[in-house]
Parts: sequence; C-alpha cells; structure tokens
Amino acid sequence: MNRLLCLLYILIHFTVKAQGLFPLDEKRYIDSLQLTVNSNVNNLSKANAYFLLSSYYKNMDTVLSKEYLENGKAAGGKDHFISAVYYYYEGQYYQDQNKEKATESFQKAISILSQLKNTKADFYLGLCWYHYGVSQKNKQGYPFLIKTMLEKSIPIAEKNGDSKILGYLYTQLALMLTYNAEFEKAGIYNEKALRILEKKAPHSTELFYAYLNTNSNYCYQVKCSIGKQFLDKAGNMIRPYQNSSYNTFYYFNKALYFIGNQDYIQALQTIEKGLSYAKKFNQKLQIQMFYFHKYDIFKKLKRYTEAKQLLEEILEERTLSRDLNNRKTIYSHLSNLNEIMGNPQEALAWEKKYSKLNDSLNAENVKLEINKLETKFNTSEKEKKIAFLNSEKNQKQMEVNQKNSYLWVLSLILLLFLSLLIFLFIIYRKNKKLSEQKEINLQQKIEDIKQKEELSLTKAILDGEERERERIARDLHDGLGGMLAGVKINFSTWSSSNLDYEKDKDFYKILKQLDGAVSELRHVARNLMPESLLNFGLETALHDLCEFYNRKNLEIDFQAINIEKDLPLNIQLNIYRIVQELLANAVKHAQASNILLQCSQSRENFLITVEDNGKGFNKDIEKTTKSLGLRNLKNRVNYLKGKMEITSDHQGTTINIELNINGE
Repeated sequence: MNRLLCLLYILIHFTVKAQGLFPLDEKRYIDSLQLTVNSNVNNLSKANAYFLLSSYYKNMDTVLSKEYLENGKAAGGKDHFISAVYYYYEGQYYQDQNKEKATESFQKAISILSQLKNTKADFYLGLCWYHYGVSQKNKQGYPFLIKTMLEKSIPIAEKNGDSKILGYLYTQLALMLTYNAEFEKAGIYNEKALRILEKKAPHSTELFYAYLNTNSNYCYQVKCSIGKQFLDKAGNMIRPYQNSSYNTFYYFNKALYFIGNQDYIQALQTIEKGLSYAKKFNQKLQIQMFYFHKYDIFKKLKRYTEAKQLLEEILEERTLSRDLNNRKTIYSHLSNLNEIMGNPQEALAWEKKYSKLNDSLNAENVKLEINKLETKFNTSEKEKKIAFLNSEKNQKQMEVNQKNSYLWVLSLILLLFLSLLIFLFIIYRKNKKLSEQKEINLQQKIEDIKQKEELSLTKAILDGEERERERIARDLHDGLGGMLAGVKINFSTWSSSNLDYEKDKDFYKILKQLDGAVSELRHVARNLMPESLLNFGLETALHDLCEFYNRKNLEIDFQAINIEKDLPLNIQLNIYRIVQELLANAVKHAQASNILLQCSQSRENFLITVEDNGKGFNKDIEKTTKSLGLRNLKNRVNYLKGKMEITSDHQGTTINIELNINGE
C-alpha cells in the first residue's frame, strides 16, 4: 500500500510541477500578470507574462491557456529567445494532453537555447531538459529521467547559480528516489534542497514543496514523528493563504501523517478538508488521491464494503486508472478485498483482470527475451545448415565433373527454352496486370466522382436546411415573436388601468395563454437555431437539448467525454442535428422511461451512443417507410464520413454512431 501511495503521490507532483510552481499567494500573482499584459510595457515583458498565464491556466481552461500562449508568441515577434521560450511553454501545455507533441516542443526549445550563451537561456535550458525527461518517463522509464537530471538539468542549474531552480530539481530527484524505495538517498537530496531554499528563497513555493516532500519521505519510512516538523513548517507557510490551491497538497501530506500514526479519525477529517479544496479548484487527480487515502483507512478499519465502493468509484472515474500500472494495482486490491469479504467469484474476476493486464504490461519484455533465445537458436541452426550445404556442394561438384559434355549442351538448350517461356510469361502477366490496373483506376475515378457529387449535393442540402432554419428562427424570434410580445405588453398595460383582476379573470387567463404562446414561439426559434451552440459550444448545447426533452416520466442521462471546444461550427451543428434527431425519435416513438446519451471525442473521431429502454423498432424501417428523419440522419452521418449501427428489440434500442470531424 505504501508503494502505491508513494507512486500516486509522485504522479500528483509531476502533474503540478509540470506546469511550473507559482507563488502561494496566487491571486496577487495572477493580478500582477494581468496588469502587465494590459499595460504599455515592452513586448518581451508582455510575452513573458502571457506565457506564465498560459502555464497557470493550462489545467483549468485549456482554451484560455492556448489563447495566452499564442498571444505571447505574437508579442515576442521574431525574437530568437522568445521563440525558444514559446516552445518551452508549448511543451508544458501539451505535457498532460499529448506526450509526443510535448517532447517535440521541448526538443525545439533545447535546440534554440543551446545556441544562446546567456543566463536567461541557461535558466530555461535546465528546465527544458527536466521536462523533456518527464515527457519521456513513460516510454524510457525512471532511469532515463534520473540520468537526464544528473547529466543535464542539475549541472546547468549549478552553473547558472539559480538557487530556486536547483532546490526544485533536488526535490524532484529526491521524489523519484523515494518512489524507488531509496529513502536515505532521497533524504540527502531533500536536505540539499532545504539548505539552499531556506537560505536563498525562504518564502518560495519551492521550499513549501521541499518541506512536504521531506515529510512524505519520512512517513513512507513509518517515521512520521520526524517528518512532523517539516509538515508544520509547510503549514506555517500556507496558513496566510486560505484561498490558495496549494492547500490541497498540504492537507494531503497531513492526512498521510495521521495515517502513519494510525490516527484515523483525524486523518478522515483532514481528508475532508483537502477534498473541499480539491473540488473547489477542480483538481480531479487530487480528489481521487484523497479517495484512495479513505480507501486505505476503511480497509485498515475493516470497513470493507465502503473500501470496495471507493475503489470501484476510483476505477470508474478513470483519472487514476488511465495509467495501466495504477489500474493493475487497483484490480489487485479489489481482488484481495472481495476475497476477505467472502466473495470468491468477484475476487477471481478481478484477479483475472489483474493477470491479463499484468501479462500485457510484461508482454514487451517477454517478447525481447524470446527474441534473444530465438536468435541464438536460429544462429546455431544456420551454422549447422551451412556446414551441411557445404558438404553437399562438394559432393555435387564431384558428380558434375563426371558428367559428359553432351549433358552440358542439353542443359544449356533446356535453360534457353525455359528462359524464353519465363520471359513470355512475364510479358503476358505484366500486360494483364497493366490492363487490370487501368480498369481499376477507371472504376476508382468514377467512384470518386460519384462520391464527390453525392458529398456536394449533401453539403448543399444540409447548408440549405441550416440557412432556412436560421431564417425561420430569426423571423419567428425577431418578427412574429416581437409582435406578439408587443401585443402582450399593450394588453397588460391596458388591463392594469381598465380591468379588475377578480372581475375579469377570463381576460387574464387569455393574457396568460398569450404569454405562454410567446414563450413557446421563442422556444421553437431557439430549437431551430440553438443560441447555446453559438455562444457556449457543443457540450452546453447538447446538455440544454437533453433538458428540453426531459419529461415527468422520462429521464435523459447525458455524458460528455473529452469534447473539444474548438470544433468547427459546421461540424458542431451537424453533430447537434444528429443528436437532436436521435432524441426526437426516441421521445416520439420509443415510449421509454430512460434514455442514455453519451458523446465522446478521441482526436478526429467523435462517438455518439443513444440507448433507451423503450419498445424498439424494426431496423429495416428505412426501407419500408418514407421517414425523412432516418434519411436526414443517414445523410448527415455520411456527410461526416461516419458509420451508424442500430441494435433494437422489445427491450430497447441502442444506436452507435462514429463520425470523423475531418470528414467534411
């Protein structure tokens, strides 16, 4: 358990420190950066402020972070140093999203900074090498990262003389040694970091983390009483900043201390405080880490049902379980828990999952060992075969020398004849293949032309539909809606001075009906051209659409996974129309009480799943009916080069659609 908690602790700190450390007084710091970008300072200072804002917001608002990143690049112009700094922060931006892009960006930054011989360049060069090692950690392992730090990052920081960065790197190195159970060595580097930071940067965030790391190192050695002094120092540093997100990490370490002392009541109370900060700042990984602390406590208190529930929630949430090693460990703990609880079947099921994942993780190493053995075996076999062939060759040579000359002549004639046949056969096959290829190319061109024509026709139809929807929506909302609203206002004004509410209830009832008609008209206009899609993006629009279709006896569960906000508007609109048609059909025909809508995105692929518990329908309905709904749905799916799969029976209907957002 300590090993797993140590691994997860490192995962948290890599996530935080990959984005850089900011002052504990975050609000003042961000306000200062905002003031810089809004003032008339030189472009280099403004570019640096933009980059720091991008780094701060990258885990909170990726769109805003990207905007700040590009603004910094624009402010720096063609300055060579700013270009290198841009690549460094671009690598940070992609650190958690795309390791390959992050690696590429750090390599570009290192290439430029290596040519610039000055203090500022060395400052970023040391950080670039460290973050490059972090981006390669999953691929090349901890030894590569440690080697990169010892041979690249730390020597550059020592040469540059930046105490904060050097202390920061020592702390990170100690963290990796702690993970590998090298607690004494980790303690040495933590002490180095503390000596530097307490003297040179006594109020820095780097010192705050050095205190926390030192405490955790002692806690994992079950020496919590020694670590307590460092935990208290970190607490004194963070206490004035009750609104800082760094409180999450303080309470995480404090809970670790109480768990080490087996004070589980205090530990649970501390976890709840930490969770309040983690939820406030939307720190998903930290939330799951606190849940794992609670699992550890519940297991030790033999509250196995609660412990099992927490593990299943952690697995389902997927923030931690996205890493295969974490998932493997969770499987193992679930198997152990079910065995303790007397659930042998569930224990066996989780053990099978653990074994399967463990086998897949070890598959590459096994393949390498097999290849080595196979290479040795093949080499031995080839040597034997070569020796045998050489012996056979010598014997054949002796026999050939004994042949009569006429056999040589006959062999030559036969060889020429065979060569002629082979030559003619090759020419025949070549001409045949050429003819077949020409036919295939011709058919392909015809198919391409047909597809382009169909795509153009579909695009024209869909564009026409959307323009007409927009026109009708505008006419309804701005024209008829405005007129009806004016009539309603005039009636209300007139009635307030000429009628009595008690005596003229029928009039006020009609007035209420008119008000409802105006609201319904505006609702129809918004449905024709949803404003939330234009203003807030696809995910919000789909959520509003589900809210619209919710009924007293119908519940719609909408799940959005990794939907990007920067999808082209026409793509968002087509996806919205597809979902709108699916929900409308389910509500109108299925007679269902529950509908599940799941939308997820993985790079250029967009997946839509709609499940209901209704009465189902005949999958061949589009062939036997003139329904425009299904045809329009199929046209939009084809327009985005997608695939649609329908499964339906008396227990309900499931529709899976896979779209290509670049398919237009």
